[in-house]
Amino acid sequence: MSEIVTFKKYPDVVQARELKEFLLKNNIECYLADNEPSVDSFIVGTPMTDYEVKIKQKDFEKATVLVEKRSAGMLNNIDPDYYLFTFTNEELYDILLKQDEWNEFDYLLAKKLLTERGKTVDVDMISSLKKQRIADIAKKDPNEKVWMVAGYILSLLGGFIGIIIGYMLWKSKNSLPDGKSVYSYTEKGRSHGFTIFCIGIIVTVISLLYRFNLYTS
Repeated sequence: MSEIVTFKKYPDVVQARELKEFLLKNNIECYLADNEPSVDSFIVGTPMTDYEVKIKQKDFEKATVLVEKRSAGMLNNIDPDYYLFTFTNEELYDILLKQDEWNEFDYLLAKKLLTERGKTVDVDMISSLKKQRIADIAKKDPNEKVWMVAGYILSLLGGFIGIIIGYMLWKSKNSLPDGKSVYSYTEKGRSHGFTIFCIGIIVTVISLLYRFNLYTS
């Protein structure tokens, strides 16, 4: 059975539903996931809900081609005031590098504008940018040790945040542009995360039982 992976993320549910309907019409099985903010987004102070369109891994390439073809058909009817026309070449190349953060139309328009400006946009360059992007996203969180120290301290103190940090270190993943995902932290960090999570649970349970005994004695 093919793995279910994230195809696209949107902050707007309307866009997510529109893409889902398009894929279903083209016989690609897909699902819409309404994701609440992740535990680590709360910790770093930027909680936001996103809407994920999920498909089977085996359909990822087919879906990508379909969506790009649909967007390509819109390139001939562009408002002259469209904001991408004011972008510098460096900003347009950044769109190509971070394709996963942009919609398909903007990605294709960035390629078109760079080509019209006489800049290099070929298959080899796009392939190189994709590899670079995957490598960038796959990098482990450099703050791993800080989270580990904070996790141990807070879990031993019986704080719920300690449990959250442990779970984050243990389970957090980064979604790659090709639909695959990798863990956000190293094997060592994930092992410590599991330990922190367990300590937090045990300390919390003991604390609750102690308080319960105080109230009932």
